Amino acid sequence: MNDFVLHRLTVAQLGELVQSRQVSPVEIAEAFIDRATKLQPTLNAFITTTYDQALAKASLAEAEIMKGDYRGPLHGIPIGLKDLFWTKNVRTTSGSAVTADFLPTEDATVVAKLQNAGSYSIAKTNMVEYAYGGAEHNDLYGAPLNPWDLECVTGGSSSGSGAAVAAGMVPLALGSDTAGSVRSPASLCGLSGLKPTYGLVSKYGVTPLSWSQDHVGPMAKTAEDLAIAMDAMVGHDPRDPSSVYRKPESYFKGLSTDISNLRIAVPSNHIWQVMHPEVRKAFWNAMGALEALGAKIEEVEIPELDYISIAQVTITLAEATSYHAEMIRARPNDYHPGVRRRIETGFFLPANAFVDALRVRSLMERRWNELFATYSLIATPTNPIYAPKFGENEMRTQDGLITTRELVRLTRLFNPNGLPSASIPNGFSLSGMPIGLQLTGKRFDDRLVLAVGHAYQQVTEWHKVFPAI
Repeated sequence: MNDFVLHRLTVAQLGELVQSRQVSPVEIAEAFIDRATKLQPTLNAFITTTYDQALAKASLAEAEIMKGDYRGPLHGIPIGLKDLFWTKNVRTTSGSAVTADFLPTEDATVVAKLQNAGSYSIAKTNMVEYAYGGAEHNDLYGAPLNPWDLECVTGGSSSGSGAAVAAGMVPLALGSDTAGSVRSPASLCGLSGLKPTYGLVSKYGVTPLSWSQDHVGPMAKTAEDLAIAMDAMVGHDPRDPSSVYRKPESYFKGLSTDISNLRIAVPSNHIWQVMHPEVRKAFWNAMGALEALGAKIEEVEIPELDYISIAQVTITLAEATSYHAEMIRARPNDYHPGVRRRIETGFFLPANAFVDALRVRSLMERRWNELFATYSLIATPTNPIYAPKFGENEMRTQDGLITTRELVRLTRLFNPNGLPSASIPNGFSLSGMPIGLQLTGKRFDDRLVLAVGHAYQQVTEWHKVFPAI
């Protein structure tokens, strides 16, 4: 056995150990399964575990590597999958009693691509029912607990993925993001998380919430790990109508992009209306660090943000109700009351409200294009607050009360137009809870978003701090 604390290593570090044969895939699998077995009763990060299958796949990966058939940095690396990704012959509940016994006959495209890269799943991670919520309790499976404070939420809806990676139960996990469901738990759990450009990663075999705003993204400790995952995940899929073809490019190699002289826009309106002062301070400290790296930070007024925020909520409501209409009429009592209430509200949504939301999205597309003609990135805090406690509806600050319903008010701005957006660890509150920095680029500029996140992590240590659990 080795002397490494494997559950604290990044995907990149684990991959180097596997490639150099200092550590075997089986040793890695055993270490993470031991860690997960120890913490699952406390954190409740998983819905279904596949430990035996994981050990078998780790053994197969080890045999391949010993024969010289090394597939790359994900070969022999365990991952977690949010429980709305289809997994062949492994139940996929989407966090709901309605589909508690759904057994897919094939893998989601992105799951298959990660397996082709040599990784394997050890568990299906817990989630808010049908991904419709930011911090709600799951009545059927219970809520995952935040490893930094067991009384606090992890953020959602990829709540189990956030808890699992933060606690070292897996080094990498997949989530989905419709209003911030990758970035928000990444921020609240002290992780890096990416919502890629819409259409880059296939959604085939992924239970939808809002077809036109759903994104599949990775969560890990570092931007470097996100880039490694993206190299395996991206690719055109004819089975996904929203999938786009792009000339192959390495996200990992893109991390070396020079970020000096980049112009980064900070919205001067909307985001500061509701903001915890500790989050605000951490954000401006980050802007100072990016300036020291050569970036130019400029405040810019974007009045349309108020409208695109409302449009995102409206589009989600319409599309979620469309998807769930038949099921919720047949089995209304099997839905979580809060999720049921949202979906049923969609039956009363006026058609003109949906059309107006689509028009706002089209107008915002023009506004983003104008903005990115001048600026390379937009920077904001990921969330206006850090993780609230369970049942806490308001957070008291020196500036007054902030409702916890504001949790995703900054992340949802970038879903309607499919912009790439990442959350990067950005310090801690006075109470020791993680805070996130959100970096957003123009469509298909995912490599630049990750490069700036990576550069920031070269001059900070936030991603190297672990919860005491």
